[in-house]
Amino acid sequence: MRALRTLSLIRPNMGDWRSSDAFTPLALAILAARTPADVEVRLFDERLAALPADDCPDLAAITVETFTARRAYAIADAYRERGVTVVLGGYHPSALPDEAARHADAVVVGDAEGAWESLLDDFRRGRLQRFYHGDTRRPLDDVRLDRRLFAGKPYVPIQLAQFGRGCRFACDFCSIRAFYPDGVRVRPLASLLDELAQLERRKLVFFVDDNLFSTRPQIDALLNAIKPLQLRWACQISIDAARDDALLDQLRAAGCRIAIIGFESLEATNLKQMGKPWNKVAGRYLDVVKKFHARGIALYGTFVFGYDHDTVDSIRRSLDFALEARLDIVNLNPLTPTPDSPLYARLRDEGRLLWREWWIDPGYRYGAPIFTPRRMSAEQLAEECFTAKRTFYAWRHVATRIARPALQLDAFQTAVVALANHISRQEVMRKQNRALGDRS
Repeated sequence: MRALRTLSLIRPNMGDWRSSDAFTPLALAILAARTPADVEVRLFDERLAALPADDCPDLAAITVETFTARRAYAIADAYRERGVTVVLGGYHPSALPDEAARHADAVVVGDAEGAWESLLDDFRRGRLQRFYHGDTRRPLDDVRLDRRLFAGKPYVPIQLAQFGRGCRFACDFCSIRAFYPDGVRVRPLASLLDELAQLERRKLVFFVDDNLFSTRPQIDALLNAIKPLQLRWACQISIDAARDDALLDQLRAAGCRIAIIGFESLEATNLKQMGKPWNKVAGRYLDVVKKFHARGIALYGTFVFGYDHDTVDSIRRSLDFALEARLDIVNLNPLTPTPDSPLYARLRDEGRLLWREWWIDPGYRYGAPIFTPRRMSAEQLAEECFTAKRTFYAWRHVATRIARPALQLDAFQTAVVALANHISRQEVMRKQNRALGDRS
C-alpha cells in the first residue's frame, strides 16, 4: 500500500501571472468532495497567487484547458522532477490524452465522477494506470462539491452552479459535443436546490451550463423550482429562447438578471457554415436584445470572426451593432480552432493552420492569428478584433453603459455590469500578445 496523506489541486493560469477574472474552479471542488476525508486537500490557483516552488504532496492533480496547456505541462513537469505523482484532467487532456500523458503519471479522460475514486484506490495500491475514463453517460444524481476549498481566496464575487452538462447543438467551432457526444444530462432538482440553498444570497449565481435551455420541460421545471429561492442569477442560453415570450417572462420571474448569448455573426452565410443557422429563428438581433432588455435582463453578447464570409467590415459592423444595441458586455474574438472541434479538423485538412499546435508552441502569442481567413489577411483578423475589443471597452463607452443603461438596472445589476466591464477591459489589455506559459 502507498500512503496518500496530502493532495494538491492546481488550477494553472495561461502563464505565471495573476488575473482579475478568476471564477471558482468547480472541477476541483468535485475532486475534493470525492477524496477520502483522511487526505489533506490543498488548492493552489495560479490566477490568484504564485504557486509554491517547494510543494511536495503525495499526489498533485492539475485541471487543464487548451489555453493553459503549455503552462500546465510546465507545472506538471516541475512537480514530477520533485518526485510527485501527477494527474492531469479536464477538457484538453480529454481531447488529447496522449499529449497530456507525456507530462503526467495518469490522465483522466471525461468526467471525474467514478474515474477519480478508481484512480485514488489504484494509487494507494501502487498500481496506477495510465488512463482513466469517466462515463459521460453516467446520471448526474451524485454531483457533490466541497466549496470549503475556496474559503478566503479572492475569487470574483459570483457563485457558480451547474444544472446540466452537454449541449443540444453541435456547432462547428465548439468541442462540447466531442466531450459529451450523447447530448444533455441534467441533475435531479432536489440535489441542485439543496446546493443553491447553501450559497450566499447576496452574490450573483452563475449557471455554468453551456446552454441552460436543453428542453422546454427541463427548463420549465428548473425555473419553477428556483423561483421561490429569490436568487439573482446569470446563465448562458441559446438565442432561440427569445422567440418564446412566455419563457423570457419565466426567466425574469425566476431571478435571471444577466444572459450570455452567442450571436456569433451578423452574416447568415457564416451562421450556416458554423452550424448555427437556427440563430435567426428568433428574428432580428436588435429585436432579440430589446426583448431581454424589456424584461430587465442584461445581455452579454459573444461574436467570433474569421469564417469564410467575414471581412474587415464584418468586424466593424458587429462592433457598431454592439454599441447601437447597447449590449452590456461583449466578446469580439478571432475564431479559435480548438482540438477535437470540427473547425480544427477542417482548417487542418485545408492546410490553413498557421500554428498546428498553437497551445504548446513557444512562438504563439495570445490573440495572434491561428489560421488564414478567406477574405482578409490573418494579421487583419487579429488587429481588427483587438481594436474592436479596445473600442467597446474604451472608458467613454463603459461610462455611457453605466450612466445611461439600455434598461433600468437596479443597484445590484449596475454593480455587476460595471465590475464586468472593468475586468474585461483589464483582461483585454493584460492578455493580448502574451506568450502562453509566459513566466514574466
